Parts: sequence; C-alpha cells; structure tokens
Amino acid sequence: MVLSQVGEAVAAITDQKIQGNIAAASAVLAGIVLKKDVIRKIFRSEIMRESVIYQEILEEGEAKGIAKGEAKGEAKGIAETTKKLALNLLRIGMRLQQISEVTELSLEQVQALEREIKNPTSN
Repeated sequence: MVLSQVGEAVAAITDQKIQGNIAAASAVLAGIVLKKDVIRKIFRSEIMRESVIYQEILEEGEAKGIAKGEAKGEAKGIAETTKKLALNLLRIGMRLQQISEVTELSLEQVQALEREIKNPTSN
C-alpha cells in the first residue's frame, strides 16, 4: 500500500516538526479515501499533534465550539428574558393574544405560562 510507504518515509525524517507536518498533511489527504483507523495505524497521532496543520484544525474546532456555546448561551438568555416578560405581562392582565404578539411566543406557550402562574406547584 502506498500509504504504508509514505508512513515509513515520514518515520525516517529526523526533524520532528517537519515529520509532524508531513504526517498530518498525508493523513488529511489519505482521509479523503481511507478510514481513520487505517490512517492511525500508519501515522502516530502524537507526531501529527506537533503539526501546524493539526494545530490549525484544532484551533478551528475550538473556535467553532466556543461560538456554538456562546450562541447557545445567548439563545438561552433570550428565552429566559422572553419568558419573564411574558409572565410579567400575564400578571398585569394583558390579553394572551397580545402577549403572544409582543413576545413572539406561540399562543400555546403563553397559555402554558398562564397555567404555570395559576398552579405554581404543578410545575
């Protein structure tokens, strides 16, 4: 298999940084057609972790994870604020349809909040 030959050639490289970069690049390209367990048998993951390519991919993944977490947190905060607003509007006696329009909650969601106010222990 050609990839085995590449793996042997990469293993013979003495400069760890160059070895890691070539191993990572080869693994990325091999990943287009091969399964990851085959690639892992040929290229040691600890060598690839030293690669700038690996580090860049890792950084991209971390950035995406952080952005996703921030978006989730922001969405949760908005949902909590919307719920509090709807509850306050219910308490002052605003009509359900109006609350639905103001908060963009469905009428069913507003009705559920109304039940929550009337029966706080059944929650």
